[in-house]
Amino acid sequence: MEEGFEVRGHDEHMLEHHAHNGDDLAMRIAVLTAILSTLGAVFSYEGGAAQNAAMILKNEAVLKKTEASDQWAFYQAKSQKQLIAETMSELVEEGRAAKLKEKAARYEKEKAEIKLEAEKLDKESARLNLESEHSLHPHHRIAQGMTLIQVGIALASIAALTKRRWLVWLAGGAAAVGVAIASSGLLA
Repeated sequence: MEEGFEVRGHDEHMLEHHAHNGDDLAMRIAVLTAILSTLGAVFSYEGGAAQNAAMILKNEAVLKKTEASDQWAFYQAKSQKQLIAETMSELVEEGRAAKLKEKAARYEKEKAEIKLEAEKLDKESARLNLESEHSLHPHHRIAQGMTLIQVGIALASIAALTKRRWLVWLAGGAAAVGVAIASSGLLA
């Protein structure tokens, strides 16, 4: 076995040093980017969940409005039947007129019940619409925060390429503001 001396140049020594110790700035940027990506994933999930909840509520509101519309159509049909019965009661003989007046009174009673149900469904639809709007507000804040987090990730990538420390601070600042805005959306 041959033993010899190893002669290494300065560049090789520096490369080995960086390989073992790593580039401090690059490592910090990598950690920052990983943390921001994780936060971004969490905020994206929560923003999507808020948006889905709002859509479900909006869908329920539309269904209630459709049910209310059906009730109002039913109410109008009863009104027309009532009007026909009342008009016919004035045109026919006395024995038949009493039956038609009874029908007209029954239609009046049925209309009152139908009207109450239609109004109840209209109110429920309006309540669900408001609830849908309210549940969508966090999504907007989370989306704004996510935009700033993504800007922070992009700036961190530029900082890694250019090795500019001030860009790392700018990336961290943009991301911090983004996290604060997104968090305020979650807490709202």
